[in-house]
Amino acid sequence: MRTGMLSVTDLVQRVEAGLIDTVLVAMTDMQGRLQGKRCSARYFVEEVLDAATEACNYLLAVDVEMSTVEGYAMSSWDTGYGDFVLRPDLSTLRLVPWQPATALVLCDVEQVNEHGPGQPVAASPRQVLRAQLDRLAAHGLHAYVGTELEFLVFDDSYESAFKGGYRELTPANQYNVDYSMLGTARIEPLLRRIRNEMSGAGMYVESAKGECNPGQHEIAFRYDEALVTCDNHSIYKTGAKEIAAQEGRAITFMAKYNEREGNSCHIHLSLRDSAGKPVFAGDAADGSSALMRHFIAGQLDCLREFTYLLAPNINSYKRFQSGSFAPTAVAWGRDNRTCALRTVGHGPSLRFENRVPGGDVNPYLAVAATIAAGLHGIEQRLPLEPEFHGNAYRSQRPRVPHTLRDAAQLFGDSKIAHKAFGDEVVRHYRNAAQVELDAFDAAVTDWERVRGFERL
Repeated sequence: MRTGMLSVTDLVQRVEAGLIDTVLVAMTDMQGRLQGKRCSARYFVEEVLDAATEACNYLLAVDVEMSTVEGYAMSSWDTGYGDFVLRPDLSTLRLVPWQPATALVLCDVEQVNEHGPGQPVAASPRQVLRAQLDRLAAHGLHAYVGTELEFLVFDDSYESAFKGGYRELTPANQYNVDYSMLGTARIEPLLRRIRNEMSGAGMYVESAKGECNPGQHEIAFRYDEALVTCDNHSIYKTGAKEIAAQEGRAITFMAKYNEREGNSCHIHLSLRDSAGKPVFAGDAADGSSALMRHFIAGQLDCLREFTYLLAPNINSYKRFQSGSFAPTAVAWGRDNRTCALRTVGHGPSLRFENRVPGGDVNPYLAVAATIAAGLHGIEQRLPLEPEFHGNAYRSQRPRVPHTLRDAAQLFGDSKIAHKAFGDEVVRHYRNAAQVELDAFDAAVTDWERVRGFERL
């Protein structure tokens, strides 16, 4: 067992010894955030372990501001905003080193059933991914995933940033520190805390490096089984913010904070068979297998229709700018960062990278979309077009949707999406997109005030 992970026996012993007094019982919401309860450790051991716990079902039917909104079948004023069950997945039980005497467990979301475990809630992000992993397993395949999250660090606290309307913040670095050892050393105390305390929470940290935008950095983690990686991603994102707050700093993962480089979340994925053997490597001239070529062909065929699950917010689409290392062209290439899809590695390490998601992505939905697209390619035996050479930004290739409105429309109308995810899930997330669009359409922005206050 990895350092920081706990068995139930470990937990009980630590609770009895007074070493753990709090257990965080959490689920992941539509925005990829951890939501749940802080349970006393004694109550968790005596009650929640066997009986689970409950939470209001509006947690999967609100916007980012936690406002109740219309259009969801699972939860509304008409249905009384009832509960659903948070069923702990004990394989996720771990220590939380950045909080004293605290452990955490992630939960699957179920319908309430008085006679035992209820049906999984289909639109729960963790369940959306589980459904695609089950489809993949029916083909004798298993997905391994790594996510690369970039973030911006500011010397301001979250409280002062809020009071100032998130304007005129001070970045932790004043210039481009991409790969700079000096630039990362400037904030190493914070980066070191995050790296070490994530290791103490059961994650395998590989490295940290600077990025291009002032104050921008990335901490990379070793790949793992798809569900494990997505769980770790959500815990890391929450934990990094909490650690930064403890240090009087603020971190943002938003896709596009300013007019410079955005925060990406490149997703690396490979497949193995039931014996654990990598199946993307093959005898083709480029070293790929027929299965890998079908899988990537499915990505190309579905990318525009599935972009909403990779880029779920208004702000996500500001990142797709030519020459910004964020993709605009639906194309694939070997080690070509101008394409939306890139193949990297050799032999057993051969994998593909989806460069569309930003730091605001919900990892469960993005990985589910990637697997669903790949299965579409495998099941339809789609041929893979030749790789793209050169600068895809200047190509005539189809483009990634330019706005959330376009992406949501493509997703809602997609026959492939309805077949892969089911009507309930597509309707649920299409409504989430509409909620975001309605909120944005009603907002008056700083941009409008600057241009229109006096001069119009």
